[in-house]
Amino acid sequence: MLRLGFCALNRNGTGVARCTVERLMRASGLRGLRRGRRPRTTLGAAPASGVEDLVERSFTASAPNRLWVADITYVRTFSGCAYAAFVLDAFSRKVVGWQVSTSLHTNLALDALEMGIWARKREGLDVTGLVHHSDRGVQYRAVRYTERLAEADAVASVGSRGDSYDNAMAEAFNSLFKGELIHNPLKRGRGWASITDVEFAVAEYVDWYNHRRLHGELAHRAPAEAEAVYRAVGYDHNAEPARIGDR
Repeated sequence: MLRLGFCALNRNGTGVARCTVERLMRASGLRGLRRGRRPRTTLGAAPASGVEDLVERSFTASAPNRLWVADITYVRTFSGCAYAAFVLDAFSRKVVGWQVSTSLHTNLALDALEMGIWARKREGLDVTGLVHHSDRGVQYRAVRYTERLAEADAVASVGSRGDSYDNAMAEAFNSLFKGELIHNPLKRGRGWASITDVEFAVAEYVDWYNHRRLHGELAHRAPAEAEAVYRAVGYDHNAEPARIGDR
């Protein structure tokens, strides 16, 4: 987070050294994000017949809509647990679909997928042939979910059971989401009152994340900017030398 703050200031025309940002943050009592562990939200389905791991922990794509990753996380509120499902494009790390619910039923994941398909088609983009990667949760292996992927001409891919590294990109986003929004005292105050509060907050966070949050892996661009650059000049940041940056 320190590195991203330093890069954001310089992009906005405020020339500043990284050590200065670090000193001012320390003097103000600010520190970078610390990520914690989360309870398990994956209810394992029976072994997926004919469905393989097509990603094998290589979460890169040469263009948008080649690889999507999906996962579910939880949010505690004063009125009970809420669950948030997200679908990300691996090329740009853009959140293409999301949904919040009080239930872990299939509709939660399916609604997030539907949003992603609808959003891409609204932009005039083709999702035919994309690989959709997830864990082996029952939500993603449900008949209605797999049928919707087939209707969209998407190919399902699943990681091995009980191994978070097989869905590492989606897990990393969940960690950012929890640290930057859900556990952020500037956002949550003394806690989240209800699922309605969480829904509004998630909508604002996704908009900020997609359009203003810089990523070291995207040459310090926001996801929407990375896609715009690709459409304009065909720039593939994944083909560039690896960069060290916050995930």
